[in-house]
Amino acid sequence: MNNMIEKILDHRSIRSFEDRPLSAEQIHAIVECAQAASTSSYIQAYSIIGVTDPEKKAKLAELAGPQSYVEKNGYLFVFCADLYRQDIVSEMEGTDVAEALESTEKFMVACIDAALAAQNAALAAESMDLGICYIGGIRNNLQEVSRILDIPHRVIPLFALVAGYPLKRSDKKPRLPQSNVYHENGYQMKKPEFIKQLEDYNGTISDYYEHRTNGKRKDTWTGQMAGMLEKKSRLYMKDYVEKQGFKKH
Repeated sequence: MNNMIEKILDHRSIRSFEDRPLSAEQIHAIVECAQAASTSSYIQAYSIIGVTDPEKKAKLAELAGPQSYVEKNGYLFVFCADLYRQDIVSEMEGTDVAEALESTEKFMVACIDAALAAQNAALAAESMDLGICYIGGIRNNLQEVSRILDIPHRVIPLFALVAGYPLKRSDKKPRLPQSNVYHENGYQMKKPEFIKQLEDYNGTISDYYEHRTNGKRKDTWTGQMAGMLEKKSRLYMKDYVEKQGFKKH
């Protein structure tokens, strides 16, 4: 096992940071690593917004939860699916690419490109012994997030990434057993075995929470997921995505 694998396997989300900003060199290196990620057909359909304005960070922290660590961290990055750049390309080259940009395929390309870039950024930050946490909560109100960040047409803020010097390191959360997520030569759907794996995982997670909270919690994973999925959330998303010029066909 090499250092990179050890670092990846040691990942945990950090939600408490020292009051210590990242340096310009660190930020540049993190963004440079994000840009080194694979990109579909070289389209590079994403943008990254670094947020340093205290008022904007406070507003984003409130919209995201509220989540205090969105405001108090070493640096806040917002990753966006971005096809605005391709609109500019169309103007420069005198072509009409609207139908392609509004397709579900290009929506997926932009989301995937942004996710790949973000994971490179996360790994770069962790290689510097920084802690990171992804913030999906900015999607609670993308209209307001878009206003705060001056988001143009054909751009969608997907999630944020906070990075900084950990004040407190949380415990690692056990992942699903590999046999539950990895299949060879086709999807191996043997339902009784699948359920047994999830039941065993429930025991692992319940023990994790009981130990972490000194007996105050004994949640199971399937119980958490069922409860979360029962709640209706962010039902405005389809309209917002289409309004931004994505996923119209």
